[in-house]
Amino acid sequence: MECRINEVVVHYVEHGVGVPLVALHGAGVDHREIEAALEAIVPDTGYRRIYPDLPGMGLSTTGGLTCNDDVVMLLGDFIDRLGAGPVMLLGHSYGAYLARGVAARRPDTVLGLALLCPVAERSGSVPGHDVVREDADAYDELEPAQRAGFEEYFVLRTRATARRYRDRVAPGTALVDEAGLGRIFAGWTVDVGSTSFSAPTLVVAGRRDAVVGYADAAELLERYPHATLAVVEDAGHALMHERPELLAALFGDWLDRARPKDD
Repeated sequence: MECRINEVVVHYVEHGVGVPLVALHGAGVDHREIEAALEAIVPDTGYRRIYPDLPGMGLSTTGGLTCNDDVVMLLGDFIDRLGAGPVMLLGHSYGAYLARGVAARRPDTVLGLALLCPVAERSGSVPGHDVVREDADAYDELEPAQRAGFEEYFVLRTRATARRYRDRVAPGTALVDEAGLGRIFAGWTVDVGSTSFSAPTLVVAGRRDAVVGYADAAELLERYPHATLAVVEDAGHALMHERPELLAALFGDWLDRARPKDD
């Protein structure tokens, strides 16, 4: 499906009915990555799961967008277009940064906020990219050209994580509008507000995350007074693929806390 907002075409897919859950993927991929991760752990019923391609990625365009705050405004308008009222909002990596901006700008539209391996304006302390596990058959189903991308992203290298990379991460990397995304990223800083966001929040970081680390995630607790924080051992920036069972438990608790109590 798609909708046009001003000059931008937003492509998205959705599944199910119920409380709306909007999930924002990271940079350089498309909706298929976060869709694969969440569809494996979200309850089968009770939630309308919505996965947009962010501007300049997948099949979404970038017309008229000049900075990340423009993208935040676009996402707020996109939520309005869904016509479902307040949503539960989740983001991974870059998507988490945008989600924070939406929650700050339009708190009444966000029932709850989940931030997975959140990127911020800048990263502080970041650990080295150390492999946690590498099985002998991890690369059996990867094309040679996919190996470098898989190794750069994953610290838990198994046949299952390689398959997830091959099927749901790598395809989106070929659809990036480099010029459009570069224009947006030139205005990187998102206005995440100066006040606390009081809705139920989940913050999850990988202890082995060599992209954004985990120390900055811990500092977010001051801004989100009703947040659960989890720093997950043996997981990196691809945490949602590497530790799905643990994420499912944390995610289920967040859904219970954020879901409207009359549903």
